[in-house]
Amino acid sequence: MIDRAVQVAITTLLLTACQQQPAPTRDTTPSTTNRRVESPLPSPDTTRATWTVAPSGKAIQFGNPGEKPWLTLDCRLSDKNPPEFAVIRHASGFPGQTALFAVMGNGFVSRLPAAAMLAEEEWRWEASLPAADPAWNLFIGPGDMRATLPGKGAIAIPPSPIPGEFVTWCRAGGRPITPATPTTLATPSAG
Repeated sequence: MIDRAVQVAITTLLLTACQQQPAPTRDTTPSTTNRRVESPLPSPDTTRATWTVAPSGKAIQFGNPGEKPWLTLDCRLSDKNPPEFAVIRHASGFPGQTALFAVMGNGFVSRLPAAAMLAEEEWRWEASLPAADPAWNLFIGPGDMRATLPGKGAIAIPPSPIPGEFVTWCRAGGRPITPATPTTLATPSAG
């Protein structure tokens, strides 16, 4: 058995040794060796922006006339699968980057998982879901919309029936949509 005085001496030595060791520190400076840092983009001025049909005929684009669009709504039709709908934010990105793309409008808020990808000779952010997904209902209605991707600015979209008509067209598989005709009531014959 160890004498009580020896136990106190060992404990005192251990405590003294612990107090003399510097506490491990954590480097809080960000490492730039493996990270790419981008400056946040300002929100674009959308006062002149309009919706136009993309050259493919299966997408609509939002931007200033004659300039690169900021936003594209894309309908991906297939004979084998139900239609898929995508929202594309034309902004730079890097392989493997992901973010939640928040789109608000007409009483709805959708947080769409988006990924940076290289397509059509540009880096862009894409979020896609089946066209029937209720997340796309935010495009249907008379209200204004706002699309925000972290670090890429917010796009203010004024009220327009075009996005809602496009979503409805895509959900119908790209077939023409005929307006509902009023039902005629049969009148009883006299006789």
